[in-house]
Amino acid sequence: MPTQVVAATIAMGPNPGPQPLHLGDQRLPSICCKSSSLIDLARQVPVPSPANRATLKAIYRYPVKGLSPEPLPRTELAPGKTVPFDRMYAIENGPSGFDPAHPAYLPKQRFLMLMRNARLAELRTRFDDESHLLTIRAENREAARGNLRTPEGRAAVERFFEEHCADELRGPPKVLRADGHSFSDVAKKVVSIINLASVADLENAAGAPVNPLRFRGNLYVEGWPAWREFDLVGAEVAVGNDVRLKIVKRIVRCAATEVDPDTGIRDLQIPRTLMKTYGHADCGIYGEVIAGGTVAVGDGVTA
Repeated sequence: MPTQVVAATIAMGPNPGPQPLHLGDQRLPSICCKSSSLIDLARQVPVPSPANRATLKAIYRYPVKGLSPEPLPRTELAPGKTVPFDRMYAIENGPSGFDPAHPAYLPKQRFLMLMRNARLAELRTRFDDESHLLTIRAENREAARGNLRTPEGRAAVERFFEEHCADELRGPPKVLRADGHSFSDVAKKVVSIINLASVADLENAAGAPVNPLRFRGNLYVEGWPAWREFDLVGAEVAVGNDVRLKIVKRIVRCAATEVDPDTGIRDLQIPRTLMKTYGHADCGIYGEVIAGGTVAVGDGVTA
């Protein structure tokens, strides 16, 4: 689909995009390149380790709901909070009823999201923490940029989505935000955790490569047996030296996981494969932070 370059009146310097992160000989993807490395991690045979100890292999945030994942080398986790900047913004798909003065959970169908708007995965976006500048690349070129704190910046981003998602809109797209609010798929402020061994097992069931980023998790863990995470519901998990999370529930998967995060093509029936193979549609767990601190790629994860 052709796209039009739109820009805010805020002048910013060049934005070359993030560089890929490295963990030893493992290469983790930036948001501007193919994300094959987590697939490779998921396919590896886990290194033998104590039954309850694993390793944090990747950290991701999603500053705008439905848009690109952003890898982090480390992050701060605070009690009762999400990963900083995670789902801080959303793009309203027609009137949603969201009130920034009194923010409350709303179902994801009120916003642009991958379950219904697969073409979002074709985009490569980058969010700057300090300026709140969102840069959008489409068809290998910059298509829009805007400071989401300013009316002009939000309008630039909204104009882009008005064209890019024209046939999927129920009304004018609108950038939404409220202080302290996260546009998560659940009402509770949580961190999502993906077990890479479970993704590898699911890949065997699907008979095709399964990119772990289909599950849009925050913390990707290596070293647990496949599906071990489900046994942790109700228990506590420690990450690094200080952080503890209480595991509150399993994550039920929707049609968003059918979308290839690199191409935007809806190519795998992940929920159907889960249900047919395992008798449920779950992959991953939600944890509520109960003790805060810094977590970093390479930290131990102990249950």
